Amino acid sequence: MMVKGSGTAKRIVLEIIGWSLVVVGIAALILPGPGLLALAGGLAILSQQYEWAERRVRPVERRAKQAAAESVQSVFRITLSLLLVAWLCAMGVLWILQPAAPEWWPVKDSWWLFGGPWTGVTLIGSGLIALAMIVYSIRTYRGLTEEELRARVDASVEG
Repeated sequence: MMVKGSGTAKRIVLEIIGWSLVVVGIAALILPGPGLLALAGGLAILSQQYEWAERRVRPVERRAKQAAAESVQSVFRITLSLLLVAWLCAMGVLWILQPAAPEWWPVKDSWWLFGGPWTGVTLIGSGLIALAMIVYSIRTYRGLTEEELRARVDASVEG
């Protein structure tokens, strides 16, 4: 493992941020959220210190941008994405309001909407980030031909 750069405090802060983004990115590949973008961001930060991360940043970034471009090429995909954003924000509001557990809830009431209001805040924050990414993707990639999309993604990853 080759470490680049110097400064212990800077290295520790960058590692904490980088690894946090990598973990969040991996989790968001399964859970709602911008998984590939968080993973690319974490690798970009870690690439300042590790060569192995530097080698992996561009492929992950390219795939994240391809996914963003593909996600806005049809009205159905845009509509589905916006519905998921609305659902995510609605779940956040539900967590913030903390209604009582319903009668049908099969386990202890303490397991109903566990995590408290801060879970709701993070759900709404994730929804707003996703909405911003959808708007960005529409403005950047919507309506381009396959060749134009490839060229735009390649240019943004290389430059």
